[in-house]
Amino acid sequence: MNLKIFMIFILNFIACNLLVPSFAQADELKRFTSDGCSSFPDGTFEQNKLWLKCCTAHDYDYWKGGTYNDRLESDKALKACVAKVGEPQLALLMLAGVRVGGSPFFPTTFRWGYGWDYPRFYGPLTEQELEQVEKLKVINK
Repeated sequence: MNLKIFMIFILNFIACNLLVPSFAQADELKRFTSDGCSSFPDGTFEQNKLWLKCCTAHDYDYWKGGTYNDRLESDKALKACVAKVGEPQLALLMLAGVRVGGSPFFPTTFRWGYGWDYPRFYGPLTEQELEQVEKLKVINK
């Protein structure tokens, strides 16, 4: 009987502390910030902001977060943008970096969904959250 109670406690703990936050609605979205290409250069020595606009657009997607597929599409868009400015090999390196380092499971300032309080995992944005994104999009212009 004690084992049964213990197992119920453990399952309840897991459900409340690990599963619920990934579906919970965040209270308030912070203003958009971008650190450029994070720990990666924003361009070459000659053109030091060559792919910065690619990283800023990518940061915007990461700021608001969303589903796993949203993140995958954002990362692919970053790769395509950097390749388009003439750096296809660097684009592959950047793709690998964001796929590994941009996980929502790390409490970093550049994680997926960094505009929301941590933890914020994968999941579609609610109507209220989309309204916050739109409202802050206007403010940040």
